[in-house]
Amino acid sequence: MQTRNDRSPAAGGRAVRMDSFGGPERLEVQEVPRPQVGPGQVRVRVTAAGLNPMDWIMTSDAETAARFGLALPVGFGTDYAGVVDRIGEGVSGFAIGDRVFGGALSRAVSDFVVVDSSGKTPADEAHHTPDGVDDRTAATLTIAGRTASAALAAVPLGPDDTVLIGGAGGGVGVFAVQLARIAGARVIGTGSAASADHLRGLGAEPVAYGDGLVERVRALAPDGVTAAIDLHGTDTVDAARGLGVPDGRICTIAAQVGGVAAANGADAAPGALGEIARLVAEGRLRVPVAATFPIDRIRAAVELQAGRHVRGKVVIDL
Repeated sequence: MQTRNDRSPAAGGRAVRMDSFGGPERLEVQEVPRPQVGPGQVRVRVTAAGLNPMDWIMTSDAETAARFGLALPVGFGTDYAGVVDRIGEGVSGFAIGDRVFGGALSRAVSDFVVVDSSGKTPADEAHHTPDGVDDRTAATLTIAGRTASAALAAVPLGPDDTVLIGGAGGGVGVFAVQLARIAGARVIGTGSAASADHLRGLGAEPVAYGDGLVERVRALAPDGVTAAIDLHGTDTVDAARGLGVPDGRICTIAAQVGGVAAANGADAAPGALGEIARLVAEGRLRVPVAATFPIDRIRAAVELQAGRHVRGKVVIDL
């Protein structure tokens, strides 16, 4: 077992914690003891942590937190990337110094995280970071990448498809648009007028959301839309139905709509995350990082990300 006793008072680290549930104002950077590895676990020195809407949603109140098995005091953030610095008994496939990324449910924004080395449980896992993928990018892949993959699996796409993606420029949208394009589909993506160039850069044809969406999409695609993915709420579902898309070809990730499939990262197929990382390493999929913040500016980072107008991902550097 490659470990050593580092429980001395000096062996600590920073972690973002919440002593009460609520908004960004509840987030604090605290000095905490370094977590210790157990059998089958690895400890990672975190270098970057990517933010997602679920981070602040699941810590917003006690009832929501309980659904995720969280209790006070609680950490923050799930996506991370870093370097293995301790290995527990029985671990194989990892060595000290390996670059890794993965999920650590509501504890990723921390100098150190301990995760299961088997990679079988989403949000308690480590995967080798491919060469050619930097840590900031690796720290954005787990939740958004899996969620996009699951959404596309719910409405499989091919070269004969034209798909309408609502919220196409957001954290999940940047993956969904590119994965749809890789599958050969034509993509029409909703966003603000200011996001048009961003959407084009991802491979989508931009269309403004809001009143009149059906007419604007019909003008862009007079031959029709064959599928839709709503990454924000239900507006795209409503538009897709208005365009004649059958419910079986519509998917949501942030709302429940009768007759329409709902997908989340836990639904992603085994190997989906590795495939996304491979596509990034090959340069076939890119992840725009909209902003980076040091850990002591976590509140500002979450406020920006929670505004839901970020074009890409927000990352905390550690």
